Amino acid sequence: MSAPSAILPPAYPEPILHPSRSCTDTAIVVSVESSNRFEINLYFSVFLFNQTRPRYCRIHLSVPVLDRFFNQQNPIPDFRLSRESLSVLLNHDRCHGWGATIETLVFLFWLASGASYRVVSRAFGIPRSTVHHIIHRVTEEVVAIRHQVIHLPKTPEDLEVVSQGFAGLARHRAFFKAAGAIDGCHIRIKPLSGPDGHCYRNRKLFPSIILQAVCDHQGCFIDMYMGWPGLVHDSRVLRHSPLYRQSVYPPPGHFILADGRYPCMQSPLPLITPYKRGNQGVAAQRFNSHHSKARSVIQCALE
Repeated sequence: MSAPSAILPPAYPEPILHPSRSCTDTAIVVSVESSNRFEINLYFSVFLFNQTRPRYCRIHLSVPVLDRFFNQQNPIPDFRLSRESLSVLLNHDRCHGWGATIETLVFLFWLASGASYRVVSRAFGIPRSTVHHIIHRVTEEVVAIRHQVIHLPKTPEDLEVVSQGFAGLARHRAFFKAAGAIDGCHIRIKPLSGPDGHCYRNRKLFPSIILQAVCDHQGCFIDMYMGWPGLVHDSRVLRHSPLYRQSVYPPPGHFILADGRYPCMQSPLPLITPYKRGNQGVAAQRFNSHHSKARSVIQCALE
């Protein structure tokens, strides 16, 4: 006597999708057959579906921030950049997204204002999630090309132009060998929890990380180093930076201008700082005056 066969559940075929209308008003019929031979027809109209969901938003050029930009008004209050600088950044085409102009303006407005995604979303009239994607996408593109913009002088002729520029700023030929100006600034961050959170609270009592920057006579950055907690002194950040440890810049015979928070030294990184207040004679005061005129370019670049 053979063993009874196993009882198997009835087989149900896969749902079959039948397009029954045009692309603008499509109905989908889902047919399911069973032992009772019943059929369920579900009709989903794209037209009716679009009535219950928000449409993909469009850029409103009438919002104040875009209206001022496209009407050739001064963009510095909104983006902290001149129209000439913006034209350089906007000279890049994209075949996706919102276009280079809108995405770059959203990114620059976020950087210039330090506002939240919600504020930027209201300023441009676009969804907050779109602001998030734009800022992250443009940030990745900027990081990818940063070495094309931030780099040391490549030729002796470029270095000579920088040195002559600093001599012109200082209004004295003694600064003809200046190859850059260095300074640091604090970038505000969210308060960190944990035992090391207090290390990021700087002397102004807000959490930050330190950005060390070197610029040329025109305020263009030629070297950057960042990441140390805000409590760390500028001289310690300098000693751990690649500029100090690798000693590739400036070339022999040149120096970098720094303020009193940095050490005055010859090697491995030649730095010229102003005289201390206790040693200020007439000659020292004149030197500090010329030094301050040349070094102020880095302060303007970081503001």
